[in-house]
Amino acid sequence: MAEHYSSFTPGGTMWLLQRITAAFLVVVLAFHFFLLHFVNHAADITWQGTQMRMQDLGYFLTMVLFLITAAFHGINGVYNALVNQGLSGTPKKVVLAVLTLAGLALVIQGVYVALVMRGMV
Repeated sequence: MAEHYSSFTPGGTMWLLQRITAAFLVVVLAFHFFLLHFVNHAADITWQGTQMRMQDLGYFLTMVLFLITAAFHGINGVYNALVNQGLSGTPKKVVLAVLTLAGLALVIQGVYVALVMRGMV
């Protein structure tokens, strides 16, 4: 039988964060789909409706946490998948830096858009 290999240290911080963010994403993604695909149909989603939803502090914070959590979970998962495929040395450091910068840019832009939709910018 093939030996199981994972770049995650079982019980380590990144291993735990990957699982916590996955659980959070399942719940928030279900909420997102329910609200924006069943309660409000795609054809009914408007800029004004989005601005109205973003005025609710709970909704606003949930969407910002959704963005941050999804970015972390995705980038951490891609990075560890590449490490599991044998990425090492300088290329590993470069990939980590590029993914980190891309993730930070995504989160900054997303939070900015959320703030604009809330009318705070």
